[in-house]
Amino acid sequence: MASLDSYREFKTEYAGRELTVETGKYMEQANGACVVRCGDTVVSVNVCMSPTAREGMDFFPLSVDYEEKMYSVGKIPGGFKKREGRAADKAILTARLIDRPIRPLFPKGIFNDVVVVATALSVDPDIAPEPLAMIGSSVALSISDIPWAGPTGSVQVGLIDGKYVLNPDEEGRKKSSIHLSLAGTKDAILMIEAGANEVSNEEMVGAIMAGHEEIKKVCAFIEGIAAEVGKPKKEMEFYHAPEEIDGAVRAYVSEKLDWALSTFDRQERQKREDEVSADALAHFADIYPDNAKDIKDSIYYFTKEKVRARIFLDGVRPDGRKLDEVRPIWCEHGILPRVHGSAVFTRGQTQTLTTCTLGMLDEAQRLEGLDSEDHKRYMHHYNFPGYCTGEAKPLRSPGRREIGHGALAERALIPVLPSEEEFPYSIRVVNDILSSNGSSSMASVCGSTLALMDAGVPIKAPVAGCAMGLIKDPETGKYVIMTDIQGLEDFFGDMDFKVAGTAKGITAIQMDIKIKGISEEILLDAIAKANVARQFILGKMLACLPEPKKELSYYAPKIISFFIDPEKIGDVVGKQGKVINSIVAETGTKIDIEDDGRVCVAAYAGNIENLQKAKDIILSIVHEPEVGDVFIGQVVRILSSVGAFVEFAPKKDGMIHISKISPRRINRVEDVLNLGDTVKVEIIKIGEKGIDFKLLEKLN
Repeated sequence: MASLDSYREFKTEYAGRELTVETGKYMEQANGACVVRCGDTVVSVNVCMSPTAREGMDFFPLSVDYEEKMYSVGKIPGGFKKREGRAADKAILTARLIDRPIRPLFPKGIFNDVVVVATALSVDPDIAPEPLAMIGSSVALSISDIPWAGPTGSVQVGLIDGKYVLNPDEEGRKKSSIHLSLAGTKDAILMIEAGANEVSNEEMVGAIMAGHEEIKKVCAFIEGIAAEVGKPKKEMEFYHAPEEIDGAVRAYVSEKLDWALSTFDRQERQKREDEVSADALAHFADIYPDNAKDIKDSIYYFTKEKVRARIFLDGVRPDGRKLDEVRPIWCEHGILPRVHGSAVFTRGQTQTLTTCTLGMLDEAQRLEGLDSEDHKRYMHHYNFPGYCTGEAKPLRSPGRREIGHGALAERALIPVLPSEEEFPYSIRVVNDILSSNGSSSMASVCGSTLALMDAGVPIKAPVAGCAMGLIKDPETGKYVIMTDIQGLEDFFGDMDFKVAGTAKGITAIQMDIKIKGISEEILLDAIAKANVARQFILGKMLACLPEPKKELSYYAPKIISFFIDPEKIGDVVGKQGKVINSIVAETGTKIDIEDDGRVCVAAYAGNIENLQKAKDIILSIVHEPEVGDVFIGQVVRILSSVGAFVEFAPKKDGMIHISKISPRRINRVEDVLNLGDTVKVEIIKIGEKGIDFKLLEKLN
């Protein structure tokens, strides 16, 4: 039986609430583990490391998983199996939030598998589990024996009525104009993920700085936990190429690499780099026959140093641009005739084909997760096939990268979308990356704006995005910011800082770094330069398409929306859906009715005229008849000497007495009317026995 002798409980104030961390009670066989509690939200986190390095690895094999247990919110999973299945997009995005701030703090040259698992065990809607999972990962790593340069802290920040609010509750999150997830050490910012409603640079930076003050407190709290219960860090040998080999390789390839990097053409440069690498491997094959990995490693880091030095010291970027210069841009729209909206956006060698598809509101994505949100009207999907980088890869389902980039672009565009009341459509945007050489996620934001405008979606303002890069000298602290980074600059640089927004302000930010944090100075500089670039890019986009098209595509559904009394919904639907199905069959339309009484009627090309007909039928069903009302109906029953019954709405009828059929005396109803005749009638009496009509006009 496990002992509780090692159990410890630590408490602190976190964003105005009590935060509790428990260690030594659960998951005792993991390298490090804890349970984090705040209110009714409880998250467990553990970390495990393999005892030996994985052979043949040339990257750090860190994996992070975030589990959403449906029992945490008192739900039974849907589906046939009734158990949690593949991680939902939100869980994947949370795993990425945990991963990104902890990854840069592992030592260089570690090739042991490290797995972090965070599990949401109980969730209060007012206390988000994501920052607790991020704090838990920092605690688990800090108290483990795994080498790691933490701790880190995390917090969410909102801007409500001009005031910054830390970890806002559910209602606060709805009201907030900033939705910021932040992580960092006590000295610097490590990760930013934000959506915003066109906020200014100053407002966004203010939110980041307010969050960092809370992060400092969290880091101090975790340092105290580690000091009390932390394990000694393992003594490990981290991989690096032997000095003898590294020195020999550098001396041999130095001039050859200078030659390889002297061209601004990406494909030519890659060809030259491959030639240098092959030449070096052949040259050292007899001298160091078992050290091909070391030789490749030395060439890689030497190339990185040379590229960074050319940029940092000489201001020479791999493609010859100035530090603040955006790559050449061209774009087009309306290129796919049957698609509701389409566009191509090209910046340098990065190119995206974006399409927009419109549908009924009932085609919104159904969500099953820990949030109260049960559907998503705007769906944004990002695809990154192998051919976009010239790789011979088979097509696969979207991975974490694709889901993350799609979520970022989605977050950037949501603030400018029209409301359901203004535009009663579900919207799906798909970005297919045709070619990629850096910043494809920001290109997808630009392409999506153009596709939405091409589809006639009345967006409030166009949105563009740009990725900023950084090279920082660790010795002096000096740095340079690069605008619109391409692949090599992202690969060898210290930061990938994506900023999207309108001409007015920021709508989304995502920052990842490879160093141990950035300062407020760097942050301010990068955001300011991103704003200049964004204005330039918006100008190029608007030159292509200045505003949303006034008319939807001929092939898009046409939707009209109106409200009825919610208590009348049953009348419109009918028993087992018979009434609404009959309307659909008669008009050829598609009808969706929400619980609040909103009715959406859709029709496609060739059937638009039936939109109004379907609306009129529905309104006639829910309308309470009054004397003087005029209807168009159909004769459904005849009593030859008495009168004719007219159905003026589904399952609603009244009678025209024989005396009210004609101004002249008739002996038989059939002298004027027959079954199936369409007639215009007016209500002249409403009594206990029903409705009485007079005939105004026979229409057929």
